[in-house]
Amino acid sequence: MSTVEARSPLASWLAVSSVMMGIFSIVTTEILPIGLLTPIASAFHIPAGVAGWTMTMPGIVAAVAAPAVTVATGRLDRRVMLCVLMILLAVADFLAATAAAYWTMLLARTLVGLTIGGFWSIGAGLSNRLVPARKGLATAVIFAAVPLGSVLGVPAGTLIGELAGWRAAFLVMGILTVGVVVALIILLPPLPAVHATDLASLWNVLRSRKARPALVVTFLLVLAHFGTYTYVTPFLHQVTHLDAGLISPFLLGYGGAGIVGTFLAARWPTFPLSAALLAGATLLLPIFGGSPAGALGLLIMWGMGYGAVPVCSQAWFSRAAPAAPEVATVLFTSSFQATISVGALLGGIVVDATSPSIVMLCGGAVALIAVLFANVARWPEPDVSVT
Repeated sequence: MSTVEARSPLASWLAVSSVMMGIFSIVTTEILPIGLLTPIASAFHIPAGVAGWTMTMPGIVAAVAAPAVTVATGRLDRRVMLCVLMILLAVADFLAATAAAYWTMLLARTLVGLTIGGFWSIGAGLSNRLVPARKGLATAVIFAAVPLGSVLGVPAGTLIGELAGWRAAFLVMGILTVGVVVALIILLPPLPAVHATDLASLWNVLRSRKARPALVVTFLLVLAHFGTYTYVTPFLHQVTHLDAGLISPFLLGYGGAGIVGTFLAARWPTFPLSAALLAGATLLLPIFGGSPAGALGLLIMWGMGYGAVPVCSQAWFSRAAPAAPEVATVLFTSSFQATISVGALLGGIVVDATSPSIVMLCGGAVALIAVLFANVARWPEPDVSVT
């Protein structure tokens, strides 16, 4: 009997929770600049679009790091790798908190990207090893970290930034991340590599006709989301005319809806519905987002839609290649993070040239294309031939 199998149900679920907290720390650190974009831009005397590179850089690096780190460390114990990557994230947080120049800030965000690529690729697919009998629920718990980062992380970080400055928000995240390292060391069992990921396995899944639709829909939805959500704070300031103190509660409402969307998607993974909710919210925000009630309602709709996207995407990749779960997770992570970068970058170009409202309309148009494609693409039967 393996170490994992011999553990009690409580110990197994605590291990799942520690991985979830690791991803929560990563997601919160990655998207923390969304709520702090204005003060970061002011501190370094740069436009909002240039400050958006704090969102673009981690995604670019993570897209490359996901396959590179996973292949290079394919035979190492996954527990050891998760702990090392989380230590790297703590270093990145502390570096961002003390950055005296913008290039130092971008260096810190590069380290965040390395952590994202490695940790997501390894950790997001561990549910079947930690709690094999309740794999679906365990996956939902791990992915709940994504909306939790919005529900707690970004609003809390925004509030800390308002009270003590944006640097304090990164300092707090660094301290929290150190706590997550301790939790991983204590709660995770040894996880020796089972099937080492290699380039041939990655290529086999990538060329699978069942995986390609997942790549396309994931690209479109994540592009639409991060091309718009990166600049939601300027929208709420300039269009909704919210007081600074109300930004955090509005983001809290978005994140709460995201948690609901995550667990619903674990039971009914449906890309078309999540795409439709995202498209509807972003297209309607320039029309009804001028009032606080309209903006809040549409943010909740948006959260419900996007909360389902990571679970739907991961489920589609896994179903296309069930014999290679870590490979499927690597492709999910790489495609997801690459698109975050592209979305934030294009959104920054549009917002600097036009306005936050135009950004929302552009993102909504992309999400509509995703709705059409997701309805045409077929949910794959498991491809057991991929190795």
